Amino acid sequence: LGMAAPAALQRSVVSPAGRHSASLIFLHGSGDTGQGARAWIKQILNQDMAFQHIKVIYPTAPARPYTPMKGAFSNVWFDRYKICNDVPEHIESIDSMCRGLTDLINDEVKNGIAKSRILIGGFSMGGGMAMHLAYRFHQDLAGVFALSSFLNKDSAVYQALKRNESALPELFQCHGTADELVLYSWGEETNKMLKSLGVSASLHTFPNLNHELSRTEIEKLKSWIVKKLPVEAPKAD
Repeated sequence: LGMAAPAALQRSVVSPAGRHSASLIFLHGSGDTGQGARAWIKQILNQDMAFQHIKVIYPTAPARPYTPMKGAFSNVWFDRYKICNDVPEHIESIDSMCRGLTDLINDEVKNGIAKSRILIGGFSMGGGMAMHLAYRFHQDLAGVFALSSFLNKDSAVYQALKRNESALPELFQCHGTADELVLYSWGEETNKMLKSLGVSASLHTFPNLNHELSRTEIEKLKSWIVKKLPVEAPKAD
């Protein structure tokens, strides 16, 4: 029967307070879980990141051997040869996870949510994963956000966009200048490359912020989310 279908990703969900008309998928950083990312944001905001009309989904990456941790199992979206922007991408693991996350997007579509009403993004590796997913496979999504994230220098994302003709989802990027794990310059270079390939991309810089999230950053992200996914006027019967 060929490849077994990937098991559905575990997820932590914050339901909208009112009528569900849009969805947001937030991808955690390496070694975290969907529940962990949700709890982290909740701790920073003193409440869940919740909306009147947007369902927020925090999936968990399956555990797999992770090369930067000497092959120890970790909840990561894909493998990397090392945490650096000038090594090749581990494309097999990236592509297999793109399939699993496509199932998640399709679940929302089956629930009646148009792809133009779905946003995807994440922190660190989660943001990198989101850029692969949106810019290579789902260019009709509402937008992409990447917090403290980067793409490798010869990323498959850049190769795909060089051949692209269609309109692309907007990118909202945030990065701390004091990040010691994912250098600010890697985020900046990613932003410049994507802009040169036709992506409408903003980069919000946070002085003195290390590899972490800040309240100001999440508040900025929330404003952007609501701008990209406004409340829809109820349809007249």
